[in-house]
Amino acid sequence: MIELQVEGMTCGSCTEHVKQALEQVAGVRSASVSYPQGLAAIATDGHVGLEPLIAVVTALGYRARGADGSAGPFDQASGWSGRETTQAGDEQSLHVAVIGSGGAAMAAALKAAEGGARVTLIERGIIGGTCVNVGCVPSKIMIRAAHVAQLRRESPFDAGLSATTPVVLRERLLAQQQGRVDELRHAKYESILECTPAITVLRGTARFRDGRTLSVELAEGGERILAFDRCLIATGASPAIPPIPGLKNTPYWTSDEALVSDSTPKRLAVIGSSVVALELAQAFARLSSKVSILARHTLFFREDPAIGAALTAAFRMEGIEVLEHTQASQVVYADGEFVLSTNHGELRADQLLVATGRTPNTQGMNLQGAGVNLDQRGGIQIDTGMRSSAPDIYAAGDCTNQPQFVYVAAAAGTRAAINMLGGEATLNLGTMPAVVFTDPQVATVGYSEVEAHHAGLETDSRTLSLDNVPRALANFDTRGFIKLVAEAGSGRLLGVQAVTPEAGEIIQTAAIAIRARMTVQELADQLFPYLTMVEGLKLAAQTFTKDVKQLSCCAG
Repeated sequence: MIELQVEGMTCGSCTEHVKQALEQVAGVRSASVSYPQGLAAIATDGHVGLEPLIAVVTALGYRARGADGSAGPFDQASGWSGRETTQAGDEQSLHVAVIGSGGAAMAAALKAAEGGARVTLIERGIIGGTCVNVGCVPSKIMIRAAHVAQLRRESPFDAGLSATTPVVLRERLLAQQQGRVDELRHAKYESILECTPAITVLRGTARFRDGRTLSVELAEGGERILAFDRCLIATGASPAIPPIPGLKNTPYWTSDEALVSDSTPKRLAVIGSSVVALELAQAFARLSSKVSILARHTLFFREDPAIGAALTAAFRMEGIEVLEHTQASQVVYADGEFVLSTNHGELRADQLLVATGRTPNTQGMNLQGAGVNLDQRGGIQIDTGMRSSAPDIYAAGDCTNQPQFVYVAAAAGTRAAINMLGGEATLNLGTMPAVVFTDPQVATVGYSEVEAHHAGLETDSRTLSLDNVPRALANFDTRGFIKLVAEAGSGRLLGVQAVTPEAGEIIQTAAIAIRARMTVQELADQLFPYLTMVEGLKLAAQTFTKDVKQLSCCAG
């Protein structure tokens, strides 16, 4: 039995973090950790020394030494004094400043702390960023509630299961939604920060003085000057507001206000034609609002045209009004009503949701003074290693020119931290899957036909309608399609576009197939479980050589 003194644990969760890390060391059979006593007892196979145990505890940001006072070379007890640079033996402990606290920021802060850096995380608003607070989590909860409401109102099985129009108590749904948001924010952000002593949280607004120094206007008052060795900018993005005359003087919603509304408007107009606009438009429609969508072109006009067409058909079947090639030229709000002047006439609504994209949060930070270049959108230009144009300043997430997905942000944050500590990690987005949580869902990965042609690739494509997928037939729901894009000649899979129920559960299999450079024939030869939606990938691959309508069930 080996005992360690562990300093820096501040809560019960810390003990679990230390325990899990110790039990991952080769030769360790079990570990028990006491937060009040500051002790860890490790049962080993007899061939484990003190140094690897101290190393894994130190990597978490705690201080460790043998219970008898002996210390290994990884002991960093002198490295957390709060100075801008600290000493750990003969080496300096790198000071990393992280601006933001969302997915990219948290991933980077934890990875940097794991690597032995001292981290200062600066947040001007609520901990957790967009995803957990006003993005992914609350929207998917609302969308799920709306889906349940729709199934109670109408389903393919109404002939045998009586349907009932549900009573929507939006304030109760909101309380449930926000309760889960608070729970996840505490568990995945606040609690972890509290239990990681290598990370110090500063509440305030950061501004660059130069390429190595920040000025932080503290929320509690006053200013702090913070020197750093490396800095990560992970400030996210905010809803973009189009310059429509009259709009700014009205009480319109962005997604932020829509998600925390405790009521559903009788008539909702939505300006926008992409992810956020369409997810929330359908959710409100299913929660009893009469919804009209104003699309400047068509739905998802930047994607394969079949995607927008399929979703438009599905929305119209639900009674959602989709106004294509429609723009608002003026917005007026009077007597509790929005009046939108458009190129196709006048539209009236009780509430207006504006969801036309998001703008990087890069204003007011003096990025120019720090030597950080921005693109035309105001996003920070970075390379594949998340390095900005300024030495020692990195960026990740929605404030950059990367795709605005939280899993991309987190992956970028981790790699930025590795590189800040001297590594050479890159982020390959060639097989990045994307999912839209409408019903049916939209999921894509790899090249569309148009994108492949722009890349100089000749393609051979097939589209499978869902009336050829046994699971869809069993569900009595054949809305949508699965399309495979292959390289002409070789048959190598280049991309997949799917509009189906559960498309988000299908697309990762496609991503792995593309990453493995599989051909459509190799995909067709794989074993897929019968009566699953993902079997549609196999069937779509079989269409390159067979007429799947002539195949029996499970035909390989």
